[in-house]
Amino acid sequence: MLTSVCVGEKLKSKMKEKVVLAFSGGLDTSFCVPYLINEKGMEVHTVVVNTGGFSAEESHRIEERALALGATTHTCIDAVEDYYNRGVKYLIFGNVLKNNTYPLSVSSERFFQAMEVLNHVKKVGAKFVAHGSTGAGNDQIRFDIVFEILAPDVQIIAPVRELSLTRQYEIDYLKSKGFEFSWEKSKYSINQGLWGTSVGGVETLTSAGVLPEEAYPSQVANRGVERITIGFEKGEPVSLNGETLSPVELITKLHKVASQYGIGRDVHVGDTIIGTKGRVAFEAPSPLIIVKSHHLLEKHTLTKQQLYWKEQLSGWYGQLMHEAQFLEPVMRNIEVFLDDTQKYVTGEVEVELRPYHFSVLGCKPEYDLMSSKFGEYGETNKSFSGQDVIGFTKVTANPLKIYYSIHDEK
Repeated sequence: MLTSVCVGEKLKSKMKEKVVLAFSGGLDTSFCVPYLINEKGMEVHTVVVNTGGFSAEESHRIEERALALGATTHTCIDAVEDYYNRGVKYLIFGNVLKNNTYPLSVSSERFFQAMEVLNHVKKVGAKFVAHGSTGAGNDQIRFDIVFEILAPDVQIIAPVRELSLTRQYEIDYLKSKGFEFSWEKSKYSINQGLWGTSVGGVETLTSAGVLPEEAYPSQVANRGVERITIGFEKGEPVSLNGETLSPVELITKLHKVASQYGIGRDVHVGDTIIGTKGRVAFEAPSPLIIVKSHHLLEKHTLTKQQLYWKEQLSGWYGQLMHEAQFLEPVMRNIEVFLDDTQKYVTGEVEVELRPYHFSVLGCKPEYDLMSSKFGEYGETNKSFSGQDVIGFTKVTANPLKIYYSIHDEK
């Protein structure tokens, strides 16, 4: 059985063991590099997995820091397309918003990042993997469970969690090893990715705290009104204002447009994997606009029963993804169902953007079940007569007529 371990002193007297460190360039993972080298006598190979959270320039800066800290090698893996195709796509198909609010912006990334780290562990031939998670959040579970299931012989090292380290201890340790990076204490913890950005701060630690405007990574730069059109094909977003784009390109471009209005901000409250309740702010203009637009298109193209059962299964899908159960076989079963429901979800949706707000105005579905050839709600019908309605009403009412003729519960 896999357990988190602190490698003992005996490692120092042996040939250096290889460890792959999931590296972000932040304080916690930066501390881990010299700690693993100097205190555990290990050969450190850092890896960063990009799921849409940083640019090529930022990736280069992360590499420079890893090597400066003493990493033997550093690798950057681009997993954006895989993350979309195996994760985000199904969040769109399912209109997944946890607690009707949160589009799983960060929680949906972690499985795909952990899988890429696992692949790199195998490539390097390491017996150890390390990360900078503390013991207080969900990400430690999402990361560890992939190795627990798929690589039980790989031992996990999590120095910050195991030693209950403070931020100041980590800063002092790095200084003692000659690393004078700027570690100004940021007031807010920001995690960016393709499917949105989470924002945590002192305000989100209480039930009534309100984040100030400057806490969000995107500031309002456009105070006008703008209308955009999003095109979908078999449930996937494929065009923006008539321009054909890949889904990843569309999500990225829509973010640049909508974030200028301050759209997509909210605060999610939910149950963590470890049993506590947590509160986090987020900025996710593309996910919210795409999910709401996609849902409108589905209302026009799917049957009542399809919509009902999609809602039930999609809720479970999002819950399982959030709780690190992406490898559960039922997830593949639900994906087959979701894929099948999207055959006719094709068309364009018009959306209006305003400061801090967007409205889904209407759509032009290719397969519209609201077609006027069957009638117009509240105006005319073309497939049945008034007498048909009278008969239908009598039949529909009959079970309750019988019930109330026996039970006086009116």
